[in-house]
Amino acid sequence: MPYALYVKADHRYLGEVTDADLQFLRDNLEEESLTDSDYAISRLTLEYLRGNGLEARVAQLFDSALGEADEIEIEYEAK
Repeated sequence: MPYALYVKADHRYLGEVTDADLQFLRDNLEEESLTDSDYAISRLTLEYLRGNGLEARVAQLFDSALGEADEIEIEYEAK
């Protein structure tokens, strides 16, 4: 099942991720609860994820979303 990624602040659509991509994020990022559907992404976090094998396509989505910002919150929704 694909998932849509958004910037949480303005619900700007970033792109889609796969089940495998989402599982990678769940395995490598902190979730506050079992129903958590958002993550804070900083430049440092992005480099950490790249080092752990984040797909280049997803890394590009995050890099684009960050723009000049140091950190953003992203959220996902099932499509």
